[in-house]
Amino acid sequence: MSIRKIILGLMASCFSTIASAEIDVTIGYLKQEVPAPPVLSNLESIPEDEGLAGSKVAIQDNATTGKFLKHNYTLEEKIIEEGGDFLSAAKEALQKTRFLVVNAPKKQLLEVADLPEAEGAIIFNASEGAVSLRSDECRANVLHTIPSRSMLSDALAQFALKKRWTKWALIHGTRDGDLAYKSALERSAKKYGVQLVGQKEWNFDADMRRNAPQEVPLFTQDFDDHDLMVIADEPGDFGRYVFYNTWLPRPVAGSEGVVPVAWSASVEQHGAAQLQSRFKEQSGRAMRSIDYAAWAAVRSVGEAVTRTNSADVVKVREFLFSDKFKLAGFKGRPLTFRKWNGQLRQPIPLTHPRAIVALAPLDGYLHERNELDTLGLDLPESNCTAFEE
Repeated sequence: MSIRKIILGLMASCFSTIASAEIDVTIGYLKQEVPAPPVLSNLESIPEDEGLAGSKVAIQDNATTGKFLKHNYTLEEKIIEEGGDFLSAAKEALQKTRFLVVNAPKKQLLEVADLPEAEGAIIFNASEGAVSLRSDECRANVLHTIPSRSMLSDALAQFALKKRWTKWALIHGTRDGDLAYKSALERSAKKYGVQLVGQKEWNFDADMRRNAPQEVPLFTQDFDDHDLMVIADEPGDFGRYVFYNTWLPRPVAGSEGVVPVAWSASVEQHGAAQLQSRFKEQSGRAMRSIDYAAWAAVRSVGEAVTRTNSADVVKVREFLFSDKFKLAGFKGRPLTFRKWNGQLRQPIPLTHPRAIVALAPLDGYLHERNELDTLGLDLPESNCTAFEE
């Protein structure tokens, strides 16, 4: 028998062994509906399927690869209305699968993670950017595919330093998310040596759609000289009215202007245009950050199952934290999980609605382990101990 026939026979045997091991993989998607805060403008509404749409695209991606290996993927979705029994829904989902993508506020996410039924499961946080979830309030069964607020603010600080915008004026809202983003911006300013020349709380109750050209210049005129106006307005309430109405003609960043995000419709390089097209074809709209985080969560499971040829949660978790795991996330670099707090390392696009301005980490920001660890809580900065072996 020729060597060629022997090799072909071995290859056929290997493929037959893999293909014969049919695997069914169920991934749960759990969302808690929360009331949208009142804002001055309804120009940009939050899609009802935000997050879920990303999961559906990822399941299709998994299935495309899985069909050659007889790996069958199913998405079990559950949307809990405001006031509904979120924990009961989580318990039901965890009876069906050990892989759960959660789109919910921090309180509900932690409650799910602490369920006895969740022990040993892998729960993906696809929406909550709270820094504490990657530090003091971390859980060993929770991985984060959405960037933390500190990753976003660090990306902005790197960009600002590149532009030599070293003096910031900060305007923040009063909601919890605004204050959390404000804290992240303050932390990044200190980390990167940016000077905060002043900060103000936005407390207008007038209709800025009519009054912004008169009120905003007065509101901003007593800031000391600065290079950049930074906005912490997560719901998109007032920031749009600050833009182009400041007393000094300065660039705006944060929640408006140059915005650090997990994903944007303007992300097109590194093959991202293909993902954008597939997403829009399915959902009829542009992909958003939570969509991307949910997509990355489902794809992470698919990648691990493909590489290990197993849906065992222990094997999948081991692979996700191994040096072999590298998720192709259409951001120019392989995405990996931080072993100390479960955060998915990922570049952060800095965007405006029509284009990317920069992609962090920027050139020159080096790290002994991974340049992506210059964004967010590095190992010495995190108080998370749940992942320690």
